[in-house]
Amino acid sequence: MGLTTGSSTKLRIALLTYSTKPRGSVVHTLELANALHELGHAPCVFALDKDQKGFHRVVNFQTYSVPSAPCEGDIDQLIKQRIEEFVAFFQEHSETYDIYHAQDCLSANALASLKAQGKISQFVRTVHHVEAFRSPYLQDCQEKSIYQSDQCLCVSELWQQVLKTDYGLTAYRVSNGVSDRFSPQHDGSETALAKRYGIQDGLVYLTVGGIEPRKNSINLLKAFALVRQQQPQAQLVIAGGATLFDYQDYRQQFMAVADNLDIKDALILPGVVPDKDMPPLYRLADGFVFPSVKEGWGLVLLEAIASSIPVLTSNRPPFTEFLSPKSAILVDPTDVCSIAQGMERLPNASVPDPSALPGWQLSAQQHLSLYSQLV
Repeated sequence: MGLTTGSSTKLRIALLTYSTKPRGSVVHTLELANALHELGHAPCVFALDKDQKGFHRVVNFQTYSVPSAPCEGDIDQLIKQRIEEFVAFFQEHSETYDIYHAQDCLSANALASLKAQGKISQFVRTVHHVEAFRSPYLQDCQEKSIYQSDQCLCVSELWQQVLKTDYGLTAYRVSNGVSDRFSPQHDGSETALAKRYGIQDGLVYLTVGGIEPRKNSINLLKAFALVRQQQPQAQLVIAGGATLFDYQDYRQQFMAVADNLDIKDALILPGVVPDKDMPPLYRLADGFVFPSVKEGWGLVLLEAIASSIPVLTSNRPPFTEFLSPKSAILVDPTDVCSIAQGMERLPNASVPDPSALPGWQLSAQQHLSLYSQLV
């Protein structure tokens, strides 16, 4: 069966993701779907939509918002309910697809249940990263989503090796990409955006992903406080933060640290930023800071580089798979002084050539080649 560009065979591909909000795996899903669509296939993205507002961006392919009701229970009950909501939706959904592809543990468990019921014959699972869950239920869900998939994919060598070592599985590597809507070219929207968010003159440090433990937000905050001693006009913008998990305790700790360091006035916390505002937001930054301790890849780093913004990140995989000391400031994420010293150097650091960044068409072609093993 031909699966390449120009083929007369048109694959119907169901791509499942846990949210309509902009998180790494959600962005990956939408960009992959768009590239598959441009190659002549028929992707359809299904996502849980608790706000009933649809996706955070306009797309050119079919999507379905899966109704998602409030949950009063703990995180185990929440995940169980979300899985059941996916399963119930597909039990009533009349259309069928050549490929069913889950981009996270939650939607993969739904597909595993549908497979057990005989509703589908097989499914693909992309493992962006593996969590160390304390909950036995969540850990079981994660293992089930990996072991019961018929094809397992990864976006980095790090997690490919983890699946080999810890799970005894051979996962296929697929690449990430970056959209051409991220560029260094100002379009006049930057001034109004700066005014709306209160971004002033002086050094502007940007990070994307919200306030949570694996983003290393508190160490970044402490490092920023050290930078402010030398650059009193500097600001730190923390965009994003939509997630299934409740990090309220960590956020409260973060704000308490900000109070103690007396730097709350230098923080800009816009939450989830409208999709159209993300490209100009990058262009307003003097440096992108991302000392995360665990990521599947780090798509936001590619977006920053595409915007010609110098980047700082952790000196560990997966970041070191595509960045080096020549292309980024690499720091020890456990060392506040290391982060601070890197931030001080960041505005004058060099930026890799944006034209050398991978596009999503390559990723789509890789996926099609792997899908052909199942169709």
